[in-house]
Amino acid sequence: MDPVTTARVDSWTWAVRMFRTRSQATAACRAGHVRVNGDKVKSAQAVRVGDEVRVRSAGFDRVLVVARIVSKRVGAPVAAECYVDKTPPPPPREEVALVPMRDRGAGRPTKRERRDIDKLRGLERTDLPDDD
Repeated sequence: MDPVTTARVDSWTWAVRMFRTRSQATAACRAGHVRVNGDKVKSAQAVRVGDEVRVRSAGFDRVLVVARIVSKRVGAPVAAECYVDKTPPPPPREEVALVPMRDRGAGRPTKRERRDIDKLRGLERTDLPDDD
């Protein structure tokens, strides 16, 4: 019996646990979120050992190089052996000043609370007329 040399891209991405269901993998291919060797592919596109598969999920790309062909879903330890993850590390998160949060149902902020919130955000109003 010959070893399997190709598999459908939707089946392979599902089998190595990039997607929870096969239909999600097919939908991602249809939407253009899966690329093989830089080209957008249909779900029936064949993948071979050595192909680079890019999967866009959660706003960033996962870059995988096919190391082994599987067409049936396998356990997580076996799935990790089926590809080489070449995903670049995510960019460092920028430090963002925390926006003060009001308790839910506390109503609208008072005038004093609004001024304090504006000070924290750096939005102090200086264009108001003086009361002289």
